[in-house]
Amino acid sequence: MIYLKTEDEIELLRQANLLVGKTLGEIARIIKEGVTTRQIDKLADTFIRDNHAVPTFKGVPNPYGGPFPASVCTSVNEQVVHGIPTDEPLKNGDIVSVDCGTLLNGFNGDSCYTFCVGEVKPEVKELLKTTKESLYLGIQTAIAGHRLGDIGYAVQNHCESRGYGVVRELVGHGIGHEMHEDPMVPNYGHRGNGMILKNGLCIAIEPMITMGSREIYVLDDGWTIVTRDGKPAAHFEHTIAIHHGKADIMSSFEEVEKVEGKLY
Repeated sequence: MIYLKTEDEIELLRQANLLVGKTLGEIARIIKEGVTTRQIDKLADTFIRDNHAVPTFKGVPNPYGGPFPASVCTSVNEQVVHGIPTDEPLKNGDIVSVDCGTLLNGFNGDSCYTFCVGEVKPEVKELLKTTKESLYLGIQTAIAGHRLGDIGYAVQNHCESRGYGVVRELVGHGIGHEMHEDPMVPNYGHRGNGMILKNGLCIAIEPMITMGSREIYVLDDGWTIVTRDGKPAAHFEHTIAIHHGKADIMSSFEEVEKVEGKLY
């Protein structure tokens, strides 16, 4: 069942997503060599709760790995998504994607940003740049009357034309009262295929792109998904509404970019 949102519901979703953007901005302030992903998680948990919201990832069930034990996913280097925060310090040259969700006034926010730690290799920065570009290209196609396949095609074409892998097993999703709602939003597809996009549709678009092969597997913790070839992966995500005929980005990277500038 696909649930189209009203104007009031879109505004409530916006508030939840702006809080995610502010949380990522707080995280940007502490990302550096020597910081642990557990410290990132603690900061996020405190900030979200101080702003009268709940971190939605904490406690999410998984029959293969038990409930998710943290408030954010922190995926380092070859980890694609669902990385569990640890006490291992980040190193110079690492990248870490921080995926964050909030529940505020009954609606969910969801966004992800991949951060650089210190001096990152130019080829890794190029992966991040391309992934972020593909997110916005996908968003540009999210127009009433277009189809879901148009979004996936835009992401896939941009990334694969530059030699990167597009993960197939993990996709974006609808969002609203629930963190994950219909429809699924793949990062691959064919133009003109899939459901028609309509005003009121709220979705999270989230390219997960690899430097090498798109093949992935799950670690023994039941959560952390990594590239099979051990090469880096990047992940960027925005939550949008189809609003007045076009994409309205409800999450924000503005607070992150105030801290680190537009690196890519």
